Amino acid sequence: MQNIKGTYDYFGKEQALRKNIQNTLQDLFELYDFESMDTTLLNELELLTSKYAGGDEILKEMYQLTDQGNRKLGLRYDLTIPFAKVIALNPGIVFPFKRYEIGKVFRDGPVKRGRLREFLQCDVDVVGISGPEAEAELMQLATEAFRKLDIPIILKWNNRRFLGEILESIGVPAEDQLSVMLTLDKLEKINLVGVKNELISKEIESATIADILELIEMDNPSFEQLCEKYSLTGQPGAMEVLVLQKLIQDIQLQQTCRFDPFLSRGLSFYTGTVYEIFDASGSFTSSLGGGGRYDAIIGQLVGREDIQYPTVGLSFGMESIMALLAERPIQERKTAEVMVIPVGETLPQALIAAAELRACSIRTSLVSGKRKLKKQLATASSQNIRYVILIGESESSVDKVRLKDMKEQTEVIVPLDEAIYLITG
Repeated sequence: MQNIKGTYDYFGKEQALRKNIQNTLQDLFELYDFESMDTTLLNELELLTSKYAGGDEILKEMYQLTDQGNRKLGLRYDLTIPFAKVIALNPGIVFPFKRYEIGKVFRDGPVKRGRLREFLQCDVDVVGISGPEAEAELMQLATEAFRKLDIPIILKWNNRRFLGEILESIGVPAEDQLSVMLTLDKLEKINLVGVKNELISKEIESATIADILELIEMDNPSFEQLCEKYSLTGQPGAMEVLVLQKLIQDIQLQQTCRFDPFLSRGLSFYTGTVYEIFDASGSFTSSLGGGGRYDAIIGQLVGREDIQYPTVGLSFGMESIMALLAERPIQERKTAEVMVIPVGETLPQALIAAAELRACSIRTSLVSGKRKLKKQLATASSQNIRYVILIGESESSVDKVRLKDMKEQTEVIVPLDEAIYLITG
């Protein structure tokens, strides 16, 4: 009996840290006025394999299954397509609409540090804003989230439309541009030689490959240099980059958010701005999150490609964040504030007392009276529980409890409401 490779159970200190990260992100999402959502794990295979969905790269890793009705289904591989489905199925939603979701997704891919087969994603998305303010706000959100998690980051960003304009100017046919973009996106992983070999395998013309290699051999080119070299000033994608770049500078995020002209992200549905988040120290190489603008998916899903649903999203890589934080000291799991111990035949009274303590938001542990009292008190002390409430038959007969302060080594016999006052005061 063992776990499937790439899946884990979480409990104790590790689960406490995971919940702390989730709570930090959730509090921030709500501070930015995002609304909570839960989407379905199971989806129609036709939806997940749509040409408007994740693309060939991601579909290779999708878990597929058939139910008893012989329907073809799949487990969601991200939170984006199920979210787009919700918008498509609910035309009454008022825009702009901002949502967040924290939930598990599944991919049958290679397992490595920070990359699992069953993992948690934390997504925020905005529908109904076509301007760069949506991207800028998500960049602000990402910067603040990782600051709260004490992780210095670099957020790399680009624009797919702009990258397409570059590729068009050097002769890459429109039908090959997406494929070339996905190859360029692997530059840091497979280096220049790997890019060249992959382009050759895609049967890109040799003269075009030479021009692409000349592009990626440029030494950290700026947006302005690329516009000048490829005569792109005034093109739609170039204008989108220009406007967002100015906004990033105006809100003073340029040190964290850096333009990367070769970034395109692995999913095929992005239509404009894309971004990916990395550990600023470089010691952890996996992505900590990413996202971008995908204006076409929802309209395509409802069969109205003439309608634009401007949408932009950001996904936090929970497992990558956990892997990065793994070497930090894990906080102790929060223990009970009070331990209630029945002495003798007073279990009903102990249960009632514990319920009243919890009703006052006091974390309470109820223990069996079958162990020796000395051992129970030793357990409370070892768990740093300050207060112990003992309820014996003599205390119960006068509607009182014995409150022990383990820190001060004192005890008093008082009514329960007075014990609660002493505990919380």
